[in-house]
Amino acid sequence: MASKPGILTDWPWKPLGSFKYIILVPLITEHIYSFMVKDEDIDVSKLALFPFMLWRMLHNQLWISLSRYRTAKGTNKILDKGIEFDQVDRERDWDDQIMFNAILFYWGSKYVPGGSHLPFWRLDGVIITMLLHAGPVEFLYYWLHRALHHHYLYSRYHSHHHSSIVTEPITSVIHPFAEHIAYFLLFAIPILTTVLTGTASIVALAAYITYLDFMNNMGHCNFELIPNWLFTLLPPLKYIIYTPSFHSLHHVQFRTNYSLFMPFYDYIYGTMDKSSDSLYERSLRRKEESPHVVHLTHLTTPESIYHLRLGFASFASKPYTPLTWHMWLLWPVTLCSMMLTWIYCSTFVVESNRFHNIILQTWAIPKYNIQYRLKSQKQSINNLIEEAILEAEEKGARVLSLGLMNQGEELNMYGGVYMQKHPQLKVKLVDGSSLAVAVVLNSIPNGTTQVVLRGKLTKVACALAFALCQMRIQVSVLYEDEYEKLDKLLGTKSEGKLVLSKSYTCKTWLVGDGLSEVEQKKASKGTLFIPFSQFPPKKLLTDCFYHTTPAMQTPLVLENVDSCENWLSRRVMSVWRIAGLVHALEGWEEHECGYTTSNIEKVWEATLKHGFQPLKVPTHLKS
Repeated sequence: MASKPGILTDWPWKPLGSFKYIILVPLITEHIYSFMVKDEDIDVSKLALFPFMLWRMLHNQLWISLSRYRTAKGTNKILDKGIEFDQVDRERDWDDQIMFNAILFYWGSKYVPGGSHLPFWRLDGVIITMLLHAGPVEFLYYWLHRALHHHYLYSRYHSHHHSSIVTEPITSVIHPFAEHIAYFLLFAIPILTTVLTGTASIVALAAYITYLDFMNNMGHCNFELIPNWLFTLLPPLKYIIYTPSFHSLHHVQFRTNYSLFMPFYDYIYGTMDKSSDSLYERSLRRKEESPHVVHLTHLTTPESIYHLRLGFASFASKPYTPLTWHMWLLWPVTLCSMMLTWIYCSTFVVESNRFHNIILQTWAIPKYNIQYRLKSQKQSINNLIEEAILEAEEKGARVLSLGLMNQGEELNMYGGVYMQKHPQLKVKLVDGSSLAVAVVLNSIPNGTTQVVLRGKLTKVACALAFALCQMRIQVSVLYEDEYEKLDKLLGTKSEGKLVLSKSYTCKTWLVGDGLSEVEQKKASKGTLFIPFSQFPPKKLLTDCFYHTTPAMQTPLVLENVDSCENWLSRRVMSVWRIAGLVHALEGWEEHECGYTTSNIEKVWEATLKHGFQPLKVPTHLKS
């Protein structure tokens, strides 16, 4: 929001929220009716309007995904600073301007003379569009932009756009509604001219709008992608094509580099930032960042590709919700992503965080949950994990957090096979089990004397059972085979606190993968479910309470946390990512994988020392 919002700041459909697309229904309905019922010639130009709207959305999303991927890798990065949740919220409705343009184009096709039944191609219209953009549009935009930086207009409108210092492609269209009206009138000059002179064509209009989207998105990337050889080969291009670093300076300095896409006008009127060339060269020379900590994860379901930061923000914030109709519509894209992961079959960077001088990168392995359950995939998965470990070692990483890679002893002995195969590893392997145990223990309400332990008996589950027995808290298991396994593992260390019980009256349940819906429904009223795995149980009971997956509140110094697990509270990160970071910050030299667990109290105190805070237990559950 601008510092002093003026009139027409908000979009007219803002009160509709996520139902804003309903405003397109009358247009689409009339559109369909005119072709199916009315006896009219088919107007291809009008027919292409809504498919073109979808193309613009896809085009923008491709830029968003590319930008987030390249920024996470750090190659040719311009600014080191990350973005925060307020920027994510501000830029969430980037499709508003596409809807606005679609409505105006639809009205134009109905009421502007010559706006309908456009030919597919006309060369003269293309030339006129190019000339009008390079002349009047670029010139008028330059002076409009300078006017928007006058304190009166800036405080009421343009400051909203400049709230994003570190830009993403979609920052380009984040403006108040009034600004978009002005921009549309400006960009309509070539469109209306060709329409009114009868030289317009479908290709000219589509290509011009796509050009505007392309240049807008490209110029707001936080990495440089225009190669230097292009300007060396054709020196005049530096006056007619701007670069991401050129526009990034405008967002940092505010009073320079006002041009739309052609720096020519900044050169003429003396507003070219003197550091434009040096920043451009410096950004091009910047190599891929070497992470200090690598967090290794993998895809879970075919749709989980959308839950990554590289995907759609609205989907990423709700990874556990059932498939909806629009997700089914995306199945062609989903299938393409599955094919790409199968062909590529190598880890890829999905995000990057910075904690003081420590860089934490998250790498994803292109394998799905179902593949982890197939014996035929075991060797392939272990090879990919091993390659990732060796790559992290080569890049100089201090710690590699196994995260979801550490699925169980049957896969790789909780990561122990890599220690045995590479005893001289410098990168420390951390599975996060100690911090996960510490977080779960500190989530149990004070005064608890008995808990139910239910779920797959992973390393974390066994460590929890041992710690609870040592704390003189009774651990109840529901199945004889689980009791026998734990009893054999703990022996006399259970202190007599491990019991086999069929009672469901206990008010505190520690649950992991494998908790069935039938078991959950047997819990008594007021039961607190505390997950010890990364995937919390589905909330079936309205009279019970559910804690989050093991996670902690992050300190403000941790940057780029907009890409954290968005289904948790904001600035909350899962312990499997935090564990590797704390391990690196403390400089610990031991591995935490295989069947060994670090000192839980030591890990907990170190995590708190670095500013990570436990999540609050519901007030009514405190003693």
